[in-house]
Amino acid sequence: MNKRSLIYVNTAVLLFGLAGLFAKWIELPSIWISAGRVCFSSIALAVFMLIRKESFRVSKRDLILLLTAGAVLAFHWWSFLESIKRSTVAIGTITFAAFPLFVTILEPLVLKVRLTLMNILTAIMILIGVFITVPFSSVEGNIMAGALIGLCSSAAYAVLTLINKGLSAQNSATKVSFYEQATAAVILLPIALMQKTVIRPMDMGLLVVFGILTTALAHTLFVSGLKDIPAHLAGVFSSLETVYSIIFAFLILGEVPSLREVIGAFIIIAATMIASYAESRKRTV
Repeated sequence: MNKRSLIYVNTAVLLFGLAGLFAKWIELPSIWISAGRVCFSSIALAVFMLIRKESFRVSKRDLILLLTAGAVLAFHWWSFLESIKRSTVAIGTITFAAFPLFVTILEPLVLKVRLTLMNILTAIMILIGVFITVPFSSVEGNIMAGALIGLCSSAAYAVLTLINKGLSAQNSATKVSFYEQATAAVILLPIALMQKTVIRPMDMGLLVVFGILTTALAHTLFVSGLKDIPAHLAGVFSSLETVYSIIFAFLILGEVPSLREVIGAFIIIAATMIASYAESRKRTV
């Protein structure tokens, strides 16, 4: 396993774990937060590419994939933030953690990767963690709505991960991230402008930090790591976002996780450790 790629993915996931906090801090609708983050992130990435004198040119085939990925990214980030707005940081991130299940199902079909028993077992463990955490038997309040929207977000992110796996082989991570962020901005900003919203200076400052730190930098690191890490394993590592988010929400927002959420997070960590160990053993044989 490439250690640098592993560091990139885990650093990206740690930064992604901060996303839930911004959803609570910024007093704007989800569509505005989503539009703001991709606008500032795409600007930051464009400036970075210009400084490095990196070409913006891509093949026609890759451009189509990048535009598709950008549209998927726009839906993913809106639905992820909407899930947290409607429920809690824990619910939004734990339901998002189900996306390795979708990756496990789709990867053999899309990338022709052999489905292994370990892939299936880790995906099932993560799914069990989600079901323990979320009260699917209850339909009251916003918790159920937030959970269902979170699952839609996780499915979208699985599709995005698989597309990026193919794109990262021929294009730099910065270029992939720029095109996807810019496409998402073009889609989300007009929709956001339809909603009359007063933006506080504090919210604008938070959006700038959100866009550059947890979006431009984190997304670029994640795409870069995908070059040498299987999509299903990157998906499993990404489930740690749930754990980071719960810890950050507890330390900074004072959101105390329930026993169900702690048990679900523990199962997700266990699945991550098992998948990591199995992958390292396979590569040393």
